[in-house]
Amino acid sequence: MSVAIPLDEFLAGHLPTLCSDPTVSRTTILLPGSFNPLHAAHCKLAEVAAARLGHPAAFELSITNVDKSPLHRDEIERRLRQFASHYPVWLTHAPTFIEKARLFPEVVFVVGADTAARILSPRYYRNTTLDAALDEMRSHGCRFLVAGRVDASGRFLALDDLSIPAAHREMFDAIPADVFRMDLSSTQLRAQCK
Repeated sequence: MSVAIPLDEFLAGHLPTLCSDPTVSRTTILLPGSFNPLHAAHCKLAEVAAARLGHPAAFELSITNVDKSPLHRDEIERRLRQFASHYPVWLTHAPTFIEKARLFPEVVFVVGADTAARILSPRYYRNTTLDAALDEMRSHGCRFLVAGRVDASGRFLALDDLSIPAAHREMFDAIPADVFRMDLSSTQLRAQCK
């Protein structure tokens, strides 16, 4: 991000979103994450999603997170530099998928099965129910494309392992493991660096 003024406006809360590529005004495929660090599995997943859905993929970095502290400006800039103009990155203040759906209607969110499990967890919906939250996301035209992930116990978790309410099953589609599987995580890479 070379222009500081739009980032200043975004950080001050004057812009709901900010794209690292000023020529991009909309996206139809979005990979949300913290990207600490960005790694080969993120990039490969973006390629697979773009090939499956027939549109270019972009990434989303929320500077606020339900489970973590907000990112500071220097950390935001560091994470953005990792993309080095390979993919557009949307910055948001949207820690939940309801908020992301409001900002990005008609988007397919590409997530790992671990993130899909959190989307389907009632604990992330304090002011509403899981069904009402999924209803709202669907009303915005949003869907989820889910890739398998190895969970903390070392077990491979896929979409079929998750409990999806029957009324919302059509919102979730799987990327088969034979199409995409990379057992690599940012957490592992940070641990290796230490």
